Amino acid sequence: MSMIDGILLEFGQECAGTRKTLVRLPEAELGWKPHEKSMTMGRLACHIAETPGWVEPIIKQDEMNFKMSEYKPLDLQTPKEIVARFDENVASAQKLLQGVSDAKLMLPWKFMTDDKDVFTLPRVAVLRMMILNHTVHHRGQLTVYLRMKGVPLPALYGPSADEEMPK
Repeated sequence: MSMIDGILLEFGQECAGTRKTLVRLPEAELGWKPHEKSMTMGRLACHIAETPGWVEPIIKQDEMNFKMSEYKPLDLQTPKEIVARFDENVASAQKLLQGVSDAKLMLPWKFMTDDKDVFTLPRVAVLRMMILNHTVHHRGQLTVYLRMKGVPLPALYGPSADEEMPK
């Protein structure tokens, strides 16, 4: 098994759980946030939906200079739009990842913010950190938002307080 095969399996599992979470977004609560410093539920969900789109620069470029002044956050207005964009980005990412060699995954990839070096790591580490771990982190935040608004949570790694694991 190549490294990308393992990444694709993990990506598929995590995206399935993330999708199960996103479909529970209450449209009437997208503007809500638990604290003044927090993102709104809709902004957080949009960020989750856009994250798989970062696979393209990780695979196709040797570096990325993220310019905060040029960043336009994804701003979708309904849960249906958010889930649709997530699905599109996941499908695109899966296609881009198919057949990526172990040698390419071990090549360095550099991330900068506003021309300042943040890190240089092998692409495989960047995929885990910026795609998988980052998505799981924000999905965890979203489950707290959903719990605070009384939305039943999906079973992800085992049963939740609201849902048994599918048989």
